[in-house]
Amino acid sequence: MTLDPRPPGPALAAAEEAGWTTLRVDLAGVRGKAELLRRWGAALSVPAWFGGNWDALGDALIDLSWLPQAPGRLVVVTSWRSYAQARPGDWETLQEVVEGAVRWWRDADSGALDVLLAQAPPTG
Repeated sequence: MTLDPRPPGPALAAAEEAGWTTLRVDLAGVRGKAELLRRWGAALSVPAWFGGNWDALGDALIDLSWLPQAPGRLVVVTSWRSYAQARPGDWETLQEVVEGAVRWWRDADSGALDVLLAQAPPTG
């Protein structure tokens, strides 16, 4: 995951201009793992088989076949700091799962996945 101190608007606009699918995960108010996984599942529009655990999130992130075909996908995560500070173990696991999926897409040479940790929510 990439931490970007700038507002995510320009990154989202550039990704959309390049034909990428853009997704947003807002973690405001998330206090536990179950809600964290629900937010990711909702943002990814996961199918009914999504199991709501780390393995299921990892599987979903390397599948994404239910999303429109695109040269890449950009996931912008906002309001994440409170969760990262309150649940450092879960946050570390989330980072490992997401970074594993980003590597998988890079190695697969069939598209791209990038995840941006935004300091502020997108405007507009």
